[in-house]
Amino acid sequence: MKPETFAQITALLATIKEKSTFYAEKYADIDPRDVKTLTDFQALPLTTKEDLRNAYPLKLQAAPEEKIVRIHSSSGTTGTPVIIPYTAKDVQDWAIMFKRCYEMAGITNLDRIHITPGYGLWTAGIGFQLGAELLGAMAIPMGPGNTDKQLQMMQDLQSTVLCATSSYALLLAEIIAERGIKDKIKLRKGVIGSERWGEKMRRRIADELGVQLYDIYGLTEIYGPGIGINCEDQAPMHYWDDYLYFEIIDPETGEVLPEGESGELVITTLCKEGAPLIRYRTHDLTRIVPGQCSCGSPFPRIETLIGRSDDMIKVKGVNIFPAHIEESLAFVEGASSEYQVMIDHLFGKDIMTVFFETALPEERHPEVEQALHSAIKAKLGLSVVPKAVPIGDLPRSEKKTKRIFDNRY
Repeated sequence: MKPETFAQITALLATIKEKSTFYAEKYADIDPRDVKTLTDFQALPLTTKEDLRNAYPLKLQAAPEEKIVRIHSSSGTTGTPVIIPYTAKDVQDWAIMFKRCYEMAGITNLDRIHITPGYGLWTAGIGFQLGAELLGAMAIPMGPGNTDKQLQMMQDLQSTVLCATSSYALLLAEIIAERGIKDKIKLRKGVIGSERWGEKMRRRIADELGVQLYDIYGLTEIYGPGIGINCEDQAPMHYWDDYLYFEIIDPETGEVLPEGESGELVITTLCKEGAPLIRYRTHDLTRIVPGQCSCGSPFPRIETLIGRSDDMIKVKGVNIFPAHIEESLAFVEGASSEYQVMIDHLFGKDIMTVFFETALPEERHPEVEQALHSAIKAKLGLSVVPKAVPIGDLPRSEKKTKRIFDNRY
């Protein structure tokens, strides 16, 4: 940890119990002003999503009412929503970070940024817009849905940057190819976030849209999208360590891991006023990449996310993440990027069926099914039931695509 980062953390800890009802309760038996070393800091309890749900609606608020200018919220689809208050400075800081993301991706004030993520309580759309406006680029705030209107505006306004989830970017790419209008589309960059996506899907979107793609990272609890993005080197993502402190922990024990080891990302906000978070468990699995990037940026990097610790499923004693399926598909010639996994318990045993798309004729389906079976067996030591289906058979989404369905419970 850099000395200036530790100074920011101790300044935050010095007043957090006075400012935040949530942390006054969480640290009831702790005096955070006693944190004098990195080891002391790492001994502080982790903050969890369940903690934030229990703080509903506004126990997280750590700034006076007159300074709160906005709230955002998680969807609440898996429980009580998390409400995050923002001050004017929080909104401005978020815009600064997002502007850096655009600049890291080579996007300028001459670009026209086509924004398809949702607006409202969710942080996505408005974050993309804030960064675009601070950059001085033309923001086209479409929001999700109405694909015909999206494509019409994309052509008429000559959008040069697409902001979307990977699922919606793929859907747009497929429709553009199907309608034969690629020559009318002026896109040159894609800024993609909100869900994990594999290399095969990345190549499909890039090739069909004719764009260079960038992974943008963020989560509602920590500002929103825009806290990290990859550079021209493409693989790891730079993050803004003047606003955020990243740790990697063992998701089972909570122990902080050495730099370079993979584990769960934990984030502490350094400047946030409305709802500062200390040692927040993201459940995102990654690692801090040692050394400086060849692009010359001084900002540190994390590896592209391999999944979430709470996305892991166990089949026949094997731990499986969506990334394992994506990586297996990448090795199978003729298999597309789109897949869906169904896990059932039948006749006393677990059965994992992997549906995947292919452009190959039906008579060649057994061949590509066997190839995927072998690839997954080699990677995981697990036998699955592969089922090839034609391109377009699996569902598409304007938001995140659910890919794994566990029907055993």
